[in-house]
Amino acid sequence: MNSATPNIGFISLGCPKNLVDSERILTELRSDGYNIIPSYENADLVIVNTCGFIDSAVQESLEAIGEALEENGRVIVTGCLGAKENQIREVHPKVLEITGPHSYEAVMAHVHKYAPKPAYNPYTSLVPAQGIKLTPKHYAYLKISEGCDHKCTFCIIPSMRGELDSRPITQILDEAKRLADSGVKELLIVSQDTSAYALDQSKEVQNKTLFWNGMPIKNNLLTLCRQLGNLGVWVRLHYVYPYPHVDDLIPLMAEGKILPYLDIPLQHASPKILKAMKRPGSVERVLERIKKWREICPELTLRSTFIVGFPGETEEDFQLLLDFLQQAQLDRVGCFKFSPVEGATATDMPDQVPEEVKEARFRRFMELQQQISAQRLQQKIGKTLAVIVDEIDAEGIIGRSMADAPEIDGAVYVDNLSGKEVKVGDIIAVTITAADEYDLWGNC
Repeated sequence: MNSATPNIGFISLGCPKNLVDSERILTELRSDGYNIIPSYENADLVIVNTCGFIDSAVQESLEAIGEALEENGRVIVTGCLGAKENQIREVHPKVLEITGPHSYEAVMAHVHKYAPKPAYNPYTSLVPAQGIKLTPKHYAYLKISEGCDHKCTFCIIPSMRGELDSRPITQILDEAKRLADSGVKELLIVSQDTSAYALDQSKEVQNKTLFWNGMPIKNNLLTLCRQLGNLGVWVRLHYVYPYPHVDDLIPLMAEGKILPYLDIPLQHASPKILKAMKRPGSVERVLERIKKWREICPELTLRSTFIVGFPGETEEDFQLLLDFLQQAQLDRVGCFKFSPVEGATATDMPDQVPEEVKEARFRRFMELQQQISAQRLQQKIGKTLAVIVDEIDAEGIIGRSMADAPEIDGAVYVDNLSGKEVKVGDIIAVTITAADEYDLWGNC
């Protein structure tokens, strides 16, 4: 393990926001001339980028650290679980160093300490302008801020990732342009709270005129989305809290500037449970806005996530949630059973819901949503949709429509009846012929 150029093994766990952190560290490593290798064997050092959001993620992270220690022995830990150093040290005292999330400089300092930086060689240490990506070439996650100012009682993200810290708009646009110029066809905009972008900055900073690409711009979400929409790629918004100014984004979707897709984590529909969660939002107001959004942009796809079995949730509260699903007719929905998380206020709340009740409510929720999703997808049969190609195999083309985010939504399975030449990353026109609860089938 004493090669002239040190080998670094890398393990990335958790959400897309963590993936972006991993890409940043990997880019720094390659810029410094390190080799990134896909195995423990022959690695001079192993970095584990952890997740610590819920107990199952903590367990997965601890197991990954343990495996890396067993297989290699020289391990640096970073990421969300790194914010709980004592918890890691208790289980794995032999870890070399531990840092929290988005601690790029500290991670690199630790790497330099245990695997000294190699002599720079511009011919072997070239890094593409867009940096190192862990996603396929045709799509990329673009993180616009760190941290979160919400105090949701089921979540510990603010204690791990800190308060909201928005990136400068010119920096985001520069990165987006580099990605688009490198061949990326779809940008997935992520943060803990996308709609809060720039709200952590003073009014003076928000209203200050900046210049990007020779154009005057303001530092706010609407301007950011408008400029991203000029890059000629799909722009998909994730984790959008339903602040009033989100209404201003819908016309951009109707104009085709950004994808007609909103990922809004509503979490529940019972006023009592929303209050206990410390979540904003009047259900009646949400339904009014959904109706208005769909009037402005009929092609709008709405995705959301909900928690069942939150402490104190009664059958009446759960029924309010089912009623909301029926009324809202959301296109894509994820459901989670409440999971106690060390450090979250809700973990110590009274009236914890028994596991068997959580499981029963989860099944009832998903059965209803599957019916709604199936009905909404049936309406797409006969239509011709734009589909981005993710994969091509012996059976045909697998892609996604504008309504489908990678890994969390459905897919479109395409027969290439015309025999046209199609490559991964192409955006093709597909006529839809069949649908089930999640996926579509068609031909081009």
